[in-house]
Amino acid sequence: MNFKDKLLELFNDENYKPSKIDNILKMLDVDYSQKGIVEDLLKDLEKDGTIYKTKNEKYALSERLDIIKGKIDATSRGFAFLIPENESIKDIFISKDNLNSAMQNDIVLVRVIKKVEGKKWEGEVVKILKRANSTIVGTFEKSRNFGFVVPDDRSITQDVFISKSDTMNAEDGMKVVVKITKWPEKRRSPEGKIVEILGKKDDPGVDVLSVIRSYNIPEEFPKKVIKEAENIQEKISSEEISGRTDLRHLNIVTIDGEDAKDLDDAVAVEKLDSGDYVLYVSIADVSHYVKEGSELDKEALNRGCSVYFIDRVIPMLPHRLSNGICSLNPSEDRLTLTVKMKIDRNGNVVDHDIFESVIRSKERMTYTNVYKILEENDDELKERYKDLIEDFNNMRDLAKILLERRKRRGSVDFDFEEAKIIVDEKGKPVDIVKVERNIAHRIIEEFMLVANETVAEHMHWINVPFVYRVHEHPDMEKLMAFNKFIHNLGYHIKGIGGDEIHPKALQELIKQVRGKNEQRVVETLLLRSLKRARYSPEDLGHYALATQYYTHFTSPIRRYPDLIIHRIIKENIHGKLNEKRQEHYNKILNDISLKASERERAADSAEKEIEDLKKVEYMKERIGNIYKAIIANVTNYGFFVELDNTVEGLVDIDTLDDDYYHYDDETYTLVGERTNKRFSIGDVVYVKVVGANVDRREIDFVLASPDEMSVGDDA
Repeated sequence: MNFKDKLLELFNDENYKPSKIDNILKMLDVDYSQKGIVEDLLKDLEKDGTIYKTKNEKYALSERLDIIKGKIDATSRGFAFLIPENESIKDIFISKDNLNSAMQNDIVLVRVIKKVEGKKWEGEVVKILKRANSTIVGTFEKSRNFGFVVPDDRSITQDVFISKSDTMNAEDGMKVVVKITKWPEKRRSPEGKIVEILGKKDDPGVDVLSVIRSYNIPEEFPKKVIKEAENIQEKISSEEISGRTDLRHLNIVTIDGEDAKDLDDAVAVEKLDSGDYVLYVSIADVSHYVKEGSELDKEALNRGCSVYFIDRVIPMLPHRLSNGICSLNPSEDRLTLTVKMKIDRNGNVVDHDIFESVIRSKERMTYTNVYKILEENDDELKERYKDLIEDFNNMRDLAKILLERRKRRGSVDFDFEEAKIIVDEKGKPVDIVKVERNIAHRIIEEFMLVANETVAEHMHWINVPFVYRVHEHPDMEKLMAFNKFIHNLGYHIKGIGGDEIHPKALQELIKQVRGKNEQRVVETLLLRSLKRARYSPEDLGHYALATQYYTHFTSPIRRYPDLIIHRIIKENIHGKLNEKRQEHYNKILNDISLKASERERAADSAEKEIEDLKKVEYMKERIGNIYKAIIANVTNYGFFVELDNTVEGLVDIDTLDDDYYHYDDETYTLVGERTNKRFSIGDVVYVKVVGANVDRREIDFVLASPDEMSVGDDA
């Protein structure tokens, strides 16, 4: 056992009391000459928050001192919550006075100062382990001899002071990026210097660029990465094909959205005389081109994933790869990694094989055209793709079988309505339209799911290092709170109150609310009650999919975890996954999983923020318009409504001037004092747009009068 393990064993001993280093040396029976080594280890453990050094220079495990490590989740009102690293510990409330200069997303140690049964703990930041906001994006406010940057992120409540020499001559009202040079103290704002001027606040594209910078999403590739990409041949040689299984004879196709350019999955289906199916899922062999430790690999790890905005894509890999040699473009030879599955009539995978292959996609199909062929019986398209009609029919039939199998085992299938925001060449939103999921989307979704499951189970049983996509069981306290909420809407989770809830109970709830006015709010709150899926080297299962085995194998062009597991699979295929290589992967996979999960969250947040921003911009041009809406949530200060185009906004209680309204927290309802008029979740109302604040991402509505309602529905 090494010194570090001995130290941790000592600190975990129930009889251990906080001690100074000399006493620790005695307890470990370590010679005094080794004090320097032990001191360095203690510093490392203190630095990562595992242990805490008291004012008396005594050491102990942080949690045994009621000191919790976690991330700051700040609010625009000044207070914050600690999101503990240990998920078994609930969030901890931190008042503004107890933040002690900690800012949004900082990694900190918090001492628990108040515990009340059944209520949130309260805490105080005692140490900042890692600062998150080395740069901040905001609006510059200029004075004669200095300036301030007001952060775009409203959870950062302090403006950043900028001396005159550090303004880069930015003009008042410009969007800028500021680098923090001095962190805030008790009664002192943070200080910084402007490092980039993004442009005037209302200039086209500056709004999106501000969000991109806020989430540290790199737009440009370093020169070394571009050079490495340019050295990759655009044509596949016979040597590269040699030894691969040749699938170029198959009716293999890609099915994607009209705008997609990084086509990383292709499928083919054969129906056997027995009634069973053979499904081929072939995925771009990105790992053939992006070698471990290369500049391309390091940059892909740093980015973690591609980011898809309304008007642009920021790819994980340079376009020469993502849209070129790695993209499974039609009528071109492409190197792939294939999962071949034999699937019976009940949707069970009864046999499978995973191998390197070469394919030639027959067609670049779109969801729209496949839907028109299968559901609308489009004669023109059926003639154009007559050689593939039987294949599409088999795909549809197999997808339905796979979906039924998932439903039988209890897979939770959320069906959120998504909106597509149409923008002009300057990025101005001109329309918002709903995106309907159709059978073509379902085909690809089911095929990718079964491929990911099959690969995960295969790698689990050969017991080698791997990256899984995990979704842990929900926190029962959160589910109980959610169940209390839906009880007022007439719903109930079956079996609630036990130690665990089977996902089938949640599936049944979703089935009950589907098509109802309250569907979106129930599904949204249910999703928030569940834990977030993440990457992990441990196979912890996937709760929502009701499966023990799941991974992300199908998108190595745009997700780093997929790329690294391709490497592991290929090494295993070629017999190179020896003990040394397994040790190597065991060392790196946890950090890779954490980083990939973190970058995925940043990408999701950035995409959502830009979508919200464009929705507000769109509604700003429609002040005075009347819309039909559904009440999505009710609070003590008003109610939120959702329009048919998925835009959301607030009807403030102060605008309800026909009565005095009081909030009933038992039924989540606003009730009129005199009229007994009620506003409840799921109610249909007509509203008028009266405000749209782009900076705050907020839209304000008022109830439309009867005369205004007769004008018509603009939604």
